[in-house]
Amino acid sequence: MEKRLEKRHILLGITGSIAAYKVCEVLRLLQHQGAEIQVVMTESAQHFITPLTFETLSDHEVITDLFPSHRTVKTRHVSMAEWADCILICPATANIIGKIASGIADDFLSTVVMASRSPVLFAPAMDYQMVRNSIYLSNCEKLEKLGYRFISPEEGELASGAVGPGRLADIRRIIESVKKALLGSDNLKQVRILVTAGPTQEFLDPVRYLTNPSSGKMGYAIAEEASLRGADVTLISGPTDLQTFQNIRLIEIKTAEELARVTKKEWKDHQVLIMAAAVADFRPLKLSRKKIKKETAEWVLQLEQTEDILKSIGEKKGDRIVVGFALETENAERHAIQKLHNKKCDLICLNNPDGPGSGFGQDTNRITLIDAKENVEHLLLMEKWQVAQHILDRVALLLKEKVIA
Repeated sequence: MEKRLEKRHILLGITGSIAAYKVCEVLRLLQHQGAEIQVVMTESAQHFITPLTFETLSDHEVITDLFPSHRTVKTRHVSMAEWADCILICPATANIIGKIASGIADDFLSTVVMASRSPVLFAPAMDYQMVRNSIYLSNCEKLEKLGYRFISPEEGELASGAVGPGRLADIRRIIESVKKALLGSDNLKQVRILVTAGPTQEFLDPVRYLTNPSSGKMGYAIAEEASLRGADVTLISGPTDLQTFQNIRLIEIKTAEELARVTKKEWKDHQVLIMAAAVADFRPLKLSRKKIKKETAEWVLQLEQTEDILKSIGEKKGDRIVVGFALETENAERHAIQKLHNKKCDLICLNNPDGPGSGFGQDTNRITLIDAKENVEHLLLMEKWQVAQHILDRVALLLKEKVIA
Protein backbone atom coordinates (compact mmCIF):
# COMPACT_ATOMS: atom_id res chain seq x y z
CA MET A 1 0.00 0.00 0.00
CA GLU A 2 1.24 3.46 -0.91
CA LYS A 3 2.77 5.36 2.03
CA ARG A 4 3.44 8.72 0.42
CA LEU A 5 2.78 10.59 3.69
CA GLU A 6 4.81 8.35 5.98
CA LYS A 7 6.40 10.25 8.91
CA ARG A 8 4.26 13.31 8.11
CA HIS A 9 2.31 14.97 10.91
CA ILE A 10 -1.13 16.37 10.11
CA LEU A 11 -3.23 18.39 12.52
CA LEU A 12 -6.86 17.79 11.58
CA GLY A 13 -9.16 20.58 12.78
CA ILE A 14 -12.88 19.80 12.88
CA THR A 15 -15.46 22.56 13.25
CA GLY A 16 -19.24 22.70 13.66
CA SER A 17 -20.77 21.40 10.44
CA ILE A 18 -22.98 18.43 9.65
CA ALA A 19 -20.20 17.32 7.28
CA ALA A 20 -18.08 16.43 10.33
CA TYR A 21 -19.14 12.79 10.01
CA LYS A 22 -17.34 12.58 6.63
CA VAL A 23 -14.04 13.38 8.31
CA CYS A 24 -13.81 9.84 9.68
CA GLU A 25 -13.04 8.68 6.16
CA VAL A 26 -10.64 11.57 5.55
CA LEU A 27 -8.71 10.56 8.67
CA ARG A 28 -8.60 6.90 7.64
CA LEU A 29 -7.35 7.66 4.13
CA LEU A 30 -4.62 9.94 5.45
CA GLN A 31 -3.57 7.15 7.82
CA HIS A 32 -3.48 4.71 4.90
CA GLN A 33 -1.02 7.10 3.27
CA GLY A 34 1.17 6.74 6.36
CA ALA A 35 0.40 10.06 8.08
CA GLU A 36 0.15 10.54 11.84
CA ILE A 37 -2.99 12.48 12.73
CA GLN A 38 -3.73 14.74 15.69
CA VAL A 39 -7.38 15.80 15.86
CA VAL A 40 -8.49 19.14 17.28
CA MET A 41 -12.23 19.79 17.70
CA THR A 42 -14.02 23.04 18.38
CA GLU A 43 -16.86 23.16 20.89
CA SER A 44 -19.41 23.36 18.06
CA ALA A 45 -17.95 20.30 16.31
CA GLN A 46 -18.64 18.19 19.39
CA HIS A 47 -22.38 18.74 18.95
CA PHE A 48 -22.20 16.84 15.65
CA ILE A 49 -19.78 14.01 16.48
CA THR A 50 -18.01 12.97 19.68
CA PRO A 51 -14.27 13.23 20.40
CA LEU A 52 -14.33 9.52 21.33
CA THR A 53 -14.92 8.63 17.67
CA PHE A 54 -11.74 10.37 16.57
CA GLU A 55 -9.73 9.19 19.57
CA THR A 56 -10.61 5.63 18.57
CA LEU A 57 -9.67 6.18 14.93
CA SER A 58 -6.51 8.24 15.48
CA ASP A 59 -5.24 6.48 18.62
CA HIS A 60 -4.53 9.95 20.08
CA GLU A 61 -6.33 12.09 22.60
CA VAL A 62 -8.52 14.63 20.83
CA ILE A 63 -7.70 18.21 21.82
CA THR A 64 -10.83 20.19 22.63
CA ASP A 65 -9.79 22.92 25.09
CA LEU A 66 -7.20 25.67 25.12
CA PHE A 67 -7.19 25.52 28.94
CA PRO A 68 -8.13 21.97 29.96
CA SER A 69 -9.46 21.78 33.52
CA HIS A 70 -7.82 18.46 34.37
CA ARG A 71 -4.25 19.62 33.72
CA THR A 72 -2.17 22.63 32.81
CA VAL A 73 -0.43 22.66 29.43
CA LYS A 74 1.22 26.06 29.15
CA THR A 75 2.34 26.17 25.53
CA ARG A 76 0.67 23.15 23.95
CA HIS A 77 -0.63 25.28 21.08
CA VAL A 78 2.96 26.23 20.26
CA SER A 79 4.33 22.68 20.46
CA MET A 80 1.46 21.35 18.31
CA ALA A 81 2.06 24.11 15.75
CA GLU A 82 5.71 23.04 15.56
CA TRP A 83 4.76 19.35 15.39
CA ALA A 84 2.35 19.75 12.48
CA ASP A 85 3.70 19.55 8.93
CA CYS A 86 0.28 20.58 7.70
CA ILE A 87 -3.01 21.80 9.20
CA LEU A 88 -6.23 20.65 7.54
CA ILE A 89 -9.44 22.26 8.78
CA CYS A 90 -12.22 19.98 7.57
CA PRO A 91 -15.02 20.83 7.58
CA ALA A 92 -14.28 24.55 7.87
CA THR A 93 -17.17 26.79 8.85
CA ALA A 94 -17.64 30.45 7.96
CA ASN A 95 -16.98 31.14 11.65
CA ILE A 96 -13.47 29.63 11.81
CA ILE A 97 -12.55 31.21 8.47
CA GLY A 98 -13.77 34.61 9.68
CA LYS A 99 -11.91 34.31 13.00
CA ILE A 100 -8.60 33.41 11.40
CA ALA A 101 -9.00 36.10 8.73
CA SER A 102 -9.51 38.63 11.54
CA GLY A 103 -6.57 37.40 13.61
CA ILE A 104 -8.76 36.10 16.41
CA ALA A 105 -7.32 33.25 18.48
CA ASP A 106 -9.85 32.37 21.20
CA ASP A 107 -9.82 28.55 21.14
CA PHE A 108 -7.19 25.87 20.58
CA LEU A 109 -7.71 25.50 16.82
CA SER A 110 -7.57 29.20 15.96
CA THR A 111 -4.62 29.64 18.34
CA VAL A 112 -2.57 26.80 16.86
CA VAL A 113 -3.22 28.17 13.35
CA MET A 114 -1.95 31.57 14.51
CA ALA A 115 1.21 29.94 15.87
CA SER A 116 1.85 27.73 12.83
CA ARG A 117 4.18 28.32 9.89
CA SER A 118 3.08 25.15 8.10
CA PRO A 119 0.62 24.99 5.18
CA VAL A 120 -2.99 25.51 6.29
CA LEU A 121 -5.82 24.10 4.19
CA PHE A 122 -9.52 24.91 4.58
CA ALA A 123 -12.20 22.52 3.29
CA PRO A 124 -15.36 24.63 3.73
CA ALA A 125 -18.83 23.15 4.18
CA MET A 126 -21.94 25.29 4.73
CA ASP A 127 -25.26 26.31 3.21
CA TYR A 128 -25.25 27.92 -0.23
CA GLN A 129 -26.43 31.28 1.14
CA MET A 130 -23.40 31.43 3.45
CA VAL A 131 -21.02 30.42 0.65
CA ARG A 132 -22.29 33.37 -1.39
CA ASN A 133 -22.11 35.86 1.49
CA SER A 134 -19.85 38.78 0.58
CA ILE A 135 -18.22 38.86 4.03
CA TYR A 136 -17.32 35.16 3.77
CA LEU A 137 -15.98 35.63 0.24
CA SER A 138 -13.91 38.61 1.37
CA ASN A 139 -12.42 36.58 4.22
CA CYS A 140 -11.49 33.76 1.84
CA GLU A 141 -9.87 36.18 -0.58
CA LYS A 142 -7.88 37.78 2.24
CA LEU A 143 -6.61 34.42 3.49
CA GLU A 144 -5.70 33.23 0.01
CA LYS A 145 -3.59 36.34 -0.52
CA LEU A 146 -1.79 35.49 2.72
CA GLY A 147 -0.95 31.99 1.44
CA TYR A 148 -3.72 29.94 3.02
CA ARG A 149 -5.19 27.27 0.76
CA PHE A 150 -8.81 26.40 0.05
CA ILE A 151 -10.35 23.14 -1.17
CA SER A 152 -13.44 24.63 -2.74
CA PRO A 153 -16.82 23.16 -1.82
CA GLU A 154 -18.96 21.41 -4.41
CA GLU A 155 -22.53 21.76 -5.59
CA GLY A 156 -25.23 19.33 -4.54
CA GLU A 157 -27.91 18.62 -1.98
CA LEU A 158 -27.27 20.41 1.33
CA ALA A 159 -28.38 19.67 4.89
CA SER A 160 -31.10 22.34 4.61
CA GLY A 161 -32.64 20.47 1.69
CA ALA A 162 -31.56 23.15 -0.77
CA VAL A 163 -29.41 22.33 -3.79
CA GLY A 164 -26.41 24.51 -4.52
CA PRO A 165 -22.76 25.15 -3.66
CA GLY A 166 -21.52 24.37 -0.14
CA ARG A 167 -21.09 20.58 0.06
CA LEU A 168 -17.78 19.41 1.46
CA ALA A 169 -15.34 18.69 -1.36
CA ASP A 170 -15.01 15.12 -2.60
CA ILE A 171 -12.86 13.23 -0.10
CA ARG A 172 -10.42 12.12 -2.81
CA ARG A 173 -9.88 15.77 -3.74
CA ILE A 174 -9.20 16.62 -0.09
CA ILE A 175 -6.52 13.91 0.12
CA GLU A 176 -4.99 15.11 -3.17
CA SER A 177 -4.80 18.66 -1.82
CA VAL A 178 -3.03 17.51 1.34
CA LYS A 179 -0.52 15.53 -0.73
CA LYS A 180 0.05 18.57 -2.94
CA ALA A 181 0.64 20.78 0.11
CA LEU A 182 3.12 18.35 1.67
CA LEU A 183 4.81 16.82 -1.37
CA GLY A 184 4.35 19.35 -4.15
CA SER A 185 7.13 21.28 -5.84
CA ASP A 186 7.77 23.43 -8.93
CA ASN A 187 10.35 20.99 -10.27
CA LEU A 188 8.38 20.52 -13.51
CA LYS A 189 6.18 23.61 -13.41
CA GLN A 190 4.56 24.46 -16.76
CA VAL A 191 6.11 21.39 -18.42
CA ARG A 192 3.52 19.52 -20.50
CA ILE A 193 3.91 15.78 -19.93
CA LEU A 194 2.04 13.02 -21.75
CA VAL A 195 1.91 9.64 -20.00
CA THR A 196 0.48 6.36 -21.29
CA ALA A 197 -0.54 3.58 -18.91
CA GLY A 198 -2.30 0.25 -18.58
CA PRO A 199 -2.99 -2.57 -21.04
CA THR A 200 -4.68 -2.57 -24.42
CA GLN A 201 -7.45 -4.93 -25.50
CA GLU A 202 -7.43 -6.41 -29.00
CA PHE A 203 -10.85 -7.85 -29.81
CA LEU A 204 -11.45 -11.22 -31.45
CA ASP A 205 -15.22 -10.77 -31.51
CA PRO A 206 -17.72 -8.57 -29.61
CA VAL A 207 -17.08 -10.37 -26.30
CA ARG A 208 -13.48 -11.66 -26.38
CA TYR A 209 -10.14 -9.96 -26.62
CA LEU A 210 -6.38 -10.45 -26.26
CA THR A 211 -4.73 -8.47 -23.48
CA ASN A 212 -2.03 -8.62 -20.79
CA PRO A 213 -2.02 -8.40 -16.96
CA SER A 214 -0.82 -4.77 -16.74
CA SER A 215 -2.51 -2.95 -13.86
CA GLY A 216 -1.48 0.55 -15.00
CA LYS A 217 0.02 1.32 -11.58
CA MET A 218 3.40 2.40 -12.93
CA GLY A 219 1.96 4.88 -15.43
CA TYR A 220 -0.52 6.26 -12.92
CA ALA A 221 2.27 6.73 -10.37
CA ILE A 222 4.30 8.66 -12.94
CA ALA A 223 1.32 10.86 -13.84
CA GLU A 224 0.62 11.62 -10.16
CA GLU A 225 4.24 12.41 -9.36
CA ALA A 226 4.50 14.69 -12.41
CA SER A 227 1.37 16.52 -11.27
CA LEU A 228 2.81 16.93 -7.75
CA ARG A 229 5.84 18.57 -9.35
CA GLY A 230 3.69 21.16 -11.08
CA ALA A 231 3.54 19.62 -14.56
CA ASP A 232 0.52 19.89 -16.83
CA VAL A 233 -0.25 16.18 -17.23
CA THR A 234 -2.32 14.25 -19.76
CA LEU A 235 -2.77 10.54 -19.02
CA ILE A 236 -3.84 8.15 -21.78
CA SER A 237 -4.97 4.95 -20.13
CA GLY A 238 -6.08 1.51 -21.16
CA PRO A 239 -8.72 -0.26 -19.04
CA THR A 240 -7.81 -0.20 -15.32
CA ASP A 241 -9.60 0.14 -11.98
CA LEU A 242 -7.32 2.98 -10.86
CA GLN A 243 -8.13 6.58 -10.03
CA THR A 244 -5.83 9.52 -10.53
CA PHE A 245 -5.64 13.15 -9.46
CA GLN A 246 -8.66 15.13 -10.63
CA ASN A 247 -6.46 17.83 -12.16
CA ILE A 248 -4.84 15.26 -14.46
CA ARG A 249 -6.49 15.15 -17.87
CA LEU A 250 -7.50 11.53 -18.41
CA ILE A 251 -8.21 10.01 -21.83
CA GLU A 252 -9.41 6.42 -21.82
CA ILE A 253 -8.70 4.02 -24.70
CA LYS A 254 -8.99 0.29 -25.29
CA THR A 255 -7.07 -0.83 -28.37
CA ALA A 256 -3.50 -0.29 -29.56
CA GLU A 257 -4.94 1.46 -32.61
CA GLU A 258 -6.82 3.93 -30.39
CA LEU A 259 -3.70 4.46 -28.28
CA ALA A 260 -1.63 5.22 -31.39
CA ARG A 261 -4.17 7.69 -32.75
CA VAL A 262 -4.70 9.55 -29.48
CA THR A 263 -1.00 9.61 -28.53
CA LYS A 264 0.00 11.10 -31.90
CA LYS A 265 -2.71 13.73 -31.61
CA GLU A 266 -1.84 14.71 -28.03
CA TRP A 267 1.93 14.60 -28.58
CA LYS A 268 1.74 17.77 -30.65
CA ASP A 269 0.98 19.79 -27.51
CA HIS A 270 3.43 18.16 -25.08
CA GLN A 271 7.14 18.39 -24.35
CA VAL A 272 7.67 15.00 -22.73
CA LEU A 273 6.24 11.56 -23.50
CA ILE A 274 6.55 8.72 -20.98
CA MET A 275 5.30 5.57 -22.67
CA ALA A 276 4.48 3.26 -19.74
CA ALA A 277 1.51 1.51 -21.36
CA ALA A 278 1.76 -2.23 -22.00
CA VAL A 279 0.77 -2.10 -25.66
CA ALA A 280 -0.19 -5.31 -27.43
CA ASP A 281 2.37 -6.22 -30.11
CA PHE A 282 -0.19 -8.27 -32.03
CA ARG A 283 -3.90 -8.14 -32.78
CA PRO A 284 -6.29 -10.51 -34.60
CA LEU A 285 -6.00 -10.25 -38.37
CA LYS A 286 -9.76 -10.42 -38.67
CA LEU A 287 -12.43 -9.23 -36.24
CA SER A 288 -15.56 -11.35 -36.13
CA ARG A 289 -18.65 -9.16 -36.01
CA LYS A 290 -20.55 -11.94 -34.26
CA LYS A 291 -19.63 -14.03 -31.24
CA ILE A 292 -17.52 -17.00 -32.28
CA LYS A 293 -19.58 -20.02 -31.24
CA LYS A 294 -18.08 -22.76 -29.11
CA GLU A 295 -19.48 -25.32 -31.53
CA THR A 296 -17.12 -24.12 -34.27
CA ALA A 297 -15.33 -27.30 -35.32
CA GLU A 298 -11.95 -25.74 -35.94
CA TRP A 299 -10.71 -22.22 -35.47
CA VAL A 300 -7.30 -20.83 -36.36
CA LEU A 301 -6.35 -17.47 -34.90
CA GLN A 302 -4.23 -15.34 -37.22
CA LEU A 303 -2.44 -12.29 -35.84
CA GLU A 304 -0.84 -9.18 -37.31
CA GLN A 305 1.54 -6.70 -35.74
CA THR A 306 0.21 -3.52 -34.20
CA GLU A 307 1.85 -0.18 -34.95
CA ASP A 308 5.11 0.56 -33.13
CA ILE A 309 3.91 3.77 -31.48
CA LEU A 310 7.16 4.53 -29.67
CA LYS A 311 9.22 4.16 -32.84
CA SER A 312 6.99 6.35 -35.00
CA ILE A 313 6.94 9.08 -32.35
CA GLY A 314 10.66 8.84 -31.56
CA GLU A 315 11.60 9.35 -35.20
CA LYS A 316 9.79 12.72 -35.27
CA LYS A 317 10.36 13.93 -31.70
CA GLY A 318 12.59 16.90 -32.57
CA ASP A 319 14.03 18.42 -29.40
CA ARG A 320 11.36 16.89 -27.18
CA ILE A 321 11.95 14.09 -24.66
CA VAL A 322 10.75 10.52 -25.08
CA VAL A 323 10.95 7.92 -22.31
CA GLY A 324 10.19 4.31 -23.15
CA PHE A 325 9.70 1.10 -21.19
CA ALA A 326 11.23 -2.24 -22.08
CA LEU A 327 9.97 -5.48 -20.59
CA GLU A 328 12.55 -8.18 -21.26
CA THR A 329 13.04 -11.73 -19.97
CA GLU A 330 16.42 -12.59 -21.56
CA ASN A 331 19.52 -10.61 -22.60
CA ALA A 332 17.61 -7.76 -20.99
CA GLU A 333 20.13 -4.90 -21.10
CA ARG A 334 21.25 -5.66 -24.65
CA HIS A 335 17.68 -5.72 -25.93
CA ALA A 336 16.79 -2.58 -23.96
CA ILE A 337 19.75 -0.67 -25.43
CA GLN A 338 18.71 -1.78 -28.93
CA LYS A 339 15.20 -0.50 -28.26
CA LEU A 340 16.59 2.76 -26.86
CA HIS A 341 18.48 3.52 -30.08
CA ASN A 342 16.03 2.03 -32.59
CA LYS A 343 13.18 4.09 -31.19
CA LYS A 344 15.20 7.27 -30.59
CA CYS A 345 14.41 7.38 -26.85
CA ASP A 346 16.19 9.69 -24.43
CA LEU A 347 15.72 7.20 -21.60
CA ILE A 348 14.60 3.58 -21.41
CA CYS A 349 13.18 1.95 -18.29
CA LEU A 350 13.97 -1.76 -18.24
CA ASN A 351 12.15 -4.23 -16.04
CA ASN A 352 11.83 -8.00 -15.84
CA PRO A 353 8.36 -9.31 -14.95
CA ASP A 354 9.84 -12.49 -13.49
CA GLY A 355 11.82 -10.67 -10.78
CA PRO A 356 10.48 -10.90 -7.20
CA GLY A 357 8.18 -7.94 -6.52
CA SER A 358 8.31 -6.59 -10.07
CA GLY A 359 5.63 -8.60 -11.86
CA PHE A 360 2.35 -7.31 -13.26
CA GLY A 361 -0.04 -5.86 -10.70
CA GLN A 362 2.59 -5.37 -8.00
CA ASP A 363 2.89 -2.17 -5.95
CA THR A 364 6.68 -2.41 -6.29
CA ASN A 365 9.07 -2.52 -9.23
CA ARG A 366 12.76 -3.05 -9.93
CA ILE A 367 13.86 -0.81 -12.80
CA THR A 368 17.10 -0.27 -14.69
CA LEU A 369 17.45 3.18 -16.27
CA ILE A 370 19.53 3.50 -19.45
CA ASP A 371 20.11 6.85 -21.15
CA ALA A 372 21.06 7.71 -24.72
CA LYS A 373 24.78 7.51 -23.82
CA GLU A 374 24.18 3.97 -22.53
CA ASN A 375 24.79 4.95 -18.92
CA VAL A 376 23.13 2.26 -16.79
CA GLU A 377 21.58 2.81 -13.36
CA HIS A 378 20.18 -0.19 -11.48
CA LEU A 379 17.47 0.81 -9.01
CA LEU A 380 16.67 -1.32 -5.99
CA LEU A 381 13.25 -2.88 -5.51
CA MET A 382 10.99 -0.01 -4.41
CA GLU A 383 7.41 1.25 -4.46
CA LYS A 384 6.24 2.36 -7.89
CA TRP A 385 5.76 5.94 -6.73
CA GLN A 386 9.43 5.94 -5.72
CA VAL A 387 10.38 4.58 -9.16
CA ALA A 388 8.30 7.42 -10.64
CA GLN A 389 10.36 9.92 -8.64
CA HIS A 390 13.61 8.54 -10.07
CA ILE A 391 12.25 8.64 -13.62
CA LEU A 392 11.03 12.22 -13.28
CA ASP A 393 14.31 13.30 -11.66
CA ARG A 394 15.99 12.12 -14.87
CA VAL A 395 13.38 13.89 -17.01
CA ALA A 396 14.02 17.14 -15.12
CA LEU A 397 17.77 16.79 -15.78
CA LEU A 398 17.17 16.11 -19.48
CA LEU A 399 14.97 19.21 -19.74
CA LYS A 400 17.64 21.29 -17.98
CA GLU A 401 20.34 19.99 -20.34
CA LYS A 402 18.25 20.94 -23.37
CA VAL A 403 17.76 24.47 -22.02
CA ILE A 404 21.50 24.88 -21.37
CA ALA A 405 22.35 23.48 -24.80
